[in-house]
Amino acid sequence: MMGARGGGLFVVFIGVAVIVIGLLIYSGALSWFGRLPGDLNFGGERTRVFIPITSMLIVSLVLSLVAYVLRRFF
Repeated sequence: MMGARGGGLFVVFIGVAVIVIGLLIYSGALSWFGRLPGDLNFGGERTRVFIPITSMLIVSLVLSLVAYVLRRFF
């Protein structure tokens, strides 16, 4: 279990990560996200279906690497 100090540090890291991701989205640096090969986009006259398979695989890989690194340090 994490102590109070370790838990607070974890929350700070999560907050910094959210701010960095927000700045990347705001600046347009992640405009490619959701338009990768393998992201399915079907549209008709009245409906639209978007299935971001490749994008979610990348998100899963990045989150797994972050979890691995955090487990090694904490």
